[in-house]
Amino acid sequence: MLALLLLWFGISTPLVYLGSYFGYRKQPYEHPVRTNQIPRQVPEQVWYMHPIICTLIAGVLPFGAFFIELFFILTAIWENQFYYLFGFLFLVFLILVISCSEITIALTYFQLCAENYHWWWRSFFMSGGCSIYVFAYCIFYYVAKLDIIDFVPTLLYFGYTMLMILTFYLLTGTIGFFSTYWFIRRIYGAVKID
Repeated sequence: MLALLLLWFGISTPLVYLGSYFGYRKQPYEHPVRTNQIPRQVPEQVWYMHPIICTLIAGVLPFGAFFIELFFILTAIWENQFYYLFGFLFLVFLILVISCSEITIALTYFQLCAENYHWWWRSFFMSGGCSIYVFAYCIFYYVAKLDIIDFVPTLLYFGYTMLMILTFYLLTGTIGFFSTYWFIRRIYGAVKID
């Protein structure tokens, strides 16, 4: 218990204050163009640009890039088998990052072409849509591969699965948002306003 308190007050607390010191000293982001104070009305969007449909579409490609590795990871966690392809897992992770970035940038570009400027949260949700398919695959894995019949192991499985899904959702959503933010800054930074 003493070691835990020393770790808390010796490492965590000074790092919090150090991070806040550098955070307050950092200059805020400057956008490449000026925005209007009065928001424009967004025109009627086509049916396939609905946020739920875009989220489902955007999640298919990243999930397809790594679902085989997801099987091996779930097998290593729940069936006590060894997973030793970490180099290949890193390559699959890079493919996941690239596919999340590209699909989110493409769908955000289509959205901006349709004069819909509400891209901030939508880019996060679209890229995080991959976690819907991961959750569906975890349910399939539970039904098809595991022989769990009791309530407590089922609760344990779905509790840990939900933690994994939430973490994966935050990871892929953040990747999609930052890549889209970089893209938006690049295209609007190239606009010449006279």
